[in-house]
Amino acid sequence: MLTTLLATRARALAPLFARDLVVWQRHQGRHDLPWQRDRDPYRVWLSEIMLQQTQVSTVLGYFERFLHRFPDVHGLAAASLDEVLAQWAGLGYYRRARFLHQCAQAVVRDHGGVFPRQAAQLVTLPGIGPSTAAAIASFCFEERVSIMDGNVRRVLSRLLACEADPATTATQRALETAAAVLLPLHADVMPTYTQGLMDLGATLCTPRDPACGRCPMAASCHGLQSGEPQRYPAKGRRLVRQRRENWWLWAQCGDQIWLEQRPDQGVWAGLWTLPLLDSAAACQEHLGGGSMQALPVIQHALTHFDWFLHPVKGSIATASPRFRSQGRWVPFTALAGLALPAPLQKLLKSINP
Repeated sequence: MLTTLLATRARALAPLFARDLVVWQRHQGRHDLPWQRDRDPYRVWLSEIMLQQTQVSTVLGYFERFLHRFPDVHGLAAASLDEVLAQWAGLGYYRRARFLHQCAQAVVRDHGGVFPRQAAQLVTLPGIGPSTAAAIASFCFEERVSIMDGNVRRVLSRLLACEADPATTATQRALETAAAVLLPLHADVMPTYTQGLMDLGATLCTPRDPACGRCPMAASCHGLQSGEPQRYPAKGRRLVRQRRENWWLWAQCGDQIWLEQRPDQGVWAGLWTLPLLDSAAACQEHLGGGSMQALPVIQHALTHFDWFLHPVKGSIATASPRFRSQGRWVPFTALAGLALPAPLQKLLKSINP
């Protein structure tokens, strides 16, 4: 049974694994990330949400700007969703921003503005999954609980030479059991231990070309001992990327542009964007037969598909009734206050209205 096998291998490594990881992190781990400056659960929570499926280099700028606008959970809870989305625009996966707002409101409403101290309580809040809850509880409150994000699953899969697909529920449960076995005995080192797991996966035990020669776990790593550490974690079924194609209508009336707000679910949820249509002919129909200017095609890569957007620009003399039911005319001077998807921000910057 996989759980028994991985737990047995983990027990053979504990407690030296935790000791060596803590020592390595203190001397060679990362110590200059802005959310490491204190154990403020608000900062840790915000960083964890932003870092989901997003690289550290991308998050850094957004993190500082977001904190400047919403310095604490009370400020975030009191803001409107549009304000939050506007600050989030460009980070992608906008569902995270909606949950972030809901979570802040729940912390203020149900917990007096104080984050719960235990992972079991944190996970009941909107948008906080088990790994994020564990990160907050271990970093801020020294709870003995292990994070289990993609980096950690990769580290443990290699360390224990797990042959199973890490994306399956059974494998994830087996890895969680092994992770609990490897936890340090003393709670006071949990912040360093947790950061060490993150650092190991981010800097040495990378998806490709792991730096096994510099890894503090090299002597005990079952994956390295197999001679093929890159085999781990096992490769799951690869999803076939799809292609999506739309025409993006830039309809301008004087110093205004027509924008529509996306639904609460799906791509760009809640953001304001140009009308997305199925053809150039549909754009022509919306403009009422006016002239159009084709702009360079924008290719936007999302998780499971490549989106080819064909912007077309057209002007109309008066605000047409056909536009009034789905969105609104927005002056160019007001665009900075709206949550716009990154491709639209770039398009707006490339054209002088």
